[in-house]
Amino acid sequence: MVDVEKASKAIEMFLEAIGEDPNREGIKETPMRVAKMYEELTAGNDIDPAIHLNKVFTVKDSEVVIVKDIEFFSLCEHHLLPFFGKVHIAYLPSDKVVGLSKLARTVEVFARRLQLQEQMTSQIAESIYSILSPLGVMVVAEAEHTCMTMRGIKKVGSKTITYSTRGKFKDDSLLQKNVLDLIRC
Repeated sequence: MVDVEKASKAIEMFLEAIGEDPNREGIKETPMRVAKMYEELTAGNDIDPAIHLNKVFTVKDSEVVIVKDIEFFSLCEHHLLPFFGKVHIAYLPSDKVVGLSKLARTVEVFARRLQLQEQMTSQIAESIYSILSPLGVMVVAEAEHTCMTMRGIKKVGSKTITYSTRGKFKDDSLLQKNVLDLIRC
């Protein structure tokens, strides 16, 4: 839970620290706007992904389920700058499936935190695997990090790809390849 008042005061102090006048007309309301923005951007801290993944349906027979191109944005925990991209989720149900939108909601839970892409990818895979108990899961995330494009090395357009596997996807390279081929379609 974000203490919006405390965050607003901190932003006001930050503005002073970089030489701005927090009472200047254009930024007078900036501290509260920024505090509320961070409250929204870190809302995933207070959400358990199980609230989405516990809503399941029984199935008799199902092969791989893939939901691709789930857009997300998050904040790099190192610089507090955005990173954004797409997550692709594949899972091999045992006897239950979850509503497709619940997978996108799970991505949001983890993206709406101060985050590392590698960590987010693993957290999504682990939550699906531990809550749904599928035979396997594979999560692929591809993102552009503004901490690499706006500062430092300044390489606009570079992408980072991470993936995490559980269960049957862990050791079956053919299954992984098939999923990656379907994601590229």
